[in-house]
Order: sequence, then C-alpha cells, then structure tokens
Amino acid sequence: MYPWLAKLLLTPVSPTTRILLMLLPEDLRYTTDHTWVRVEDSKVRFGLTEYAQDALGEIVFVELATSGSAVDQGASMGEVESTKSVSDVYAPVAGVVNEVNDVLDTTPSKLNEDPYGDGWLCTITVENLAQLETLLDAAAYRELTGQ
Repeated sequence: MYPWLAKLLLTPVSPTTRILLMLLPEDLRYTTDHTWVRVEDSKVRFGLTEYAQDALGEIVFVELATSGSAVDQGASMGEVESTKSVSDVYAPVAGVVNEVNDVLDTTPSKLNEDPYGDGWLCTITVENLAQLETLLDAAAYRELTGQ
C-alpha cells in the first residue's frame, strides 16, 4: 500500500468532505434509487452505492427476492435494515432474479465494507436490454448526488 494513501484513509474528515471522497466507478450504471448496476452480458449485477450505504449507516439485515422471482423495473424487491432505518430495495431492471448474494445473510455489513465488490445484492437476467439505456452514467449520478 502507498503510505500517502494509508494516511489519507486514516485521516478524520467532515461529512461534507467524506461525500466528496466517495467512490463512484465510471464503468457502472446507476439508478435514482442509489443502486449501481454492472452489465454482464444479458444479466446485471447490482448493489447499493457507497452514497446509499453511507446514508443508511451500519447495515444489520438484508432481505431480497429469491432466485427465480420475476421483478419489475422500479418495483420493490426487498429491504435493507440499518441501525437508522429500513429501506426498500428497488429492481434496477425488469427480469428474473438469478442469484442472490447469500453472504449478506450472515454478514450484511459487506454492504458497508465493500459496496462495489463483495457487497453486491443480486443478479437479474434482463427482460429487455433497452432498459439499460434508462440508467444513469457516473456523471449523471454524480450530479444527482452533488458529488
């Protein structure tokens, strides 16, 4: 690890500064419901953005639609419970749930620790690939969140 990076990561910052330092991968798509979407052929893998998990606080429970469930774009497909609140999880696209991240059953904190990696929520086989055009790119999501 680079010493300057370790120092930066360990330096306390104000909430405003923290928002400015949040990760926002350019290769992902985003929703106005604060989920990220990674396109994987005819499937998408998605999860909560760093912005969302930071606003929620410590996540303690996750409940999602099961594999094989049909979901509609923008419809609630589960819940995320944190020490602050309970929030719905909305499907970023219509399709069928392929895989749910079972790690979250025992370690929901993965959503806080690694939101763009091991903290993914589930994969969905996309019903209509044209839906992907309705998702935000990183620049539009940055504008939405004021980052």
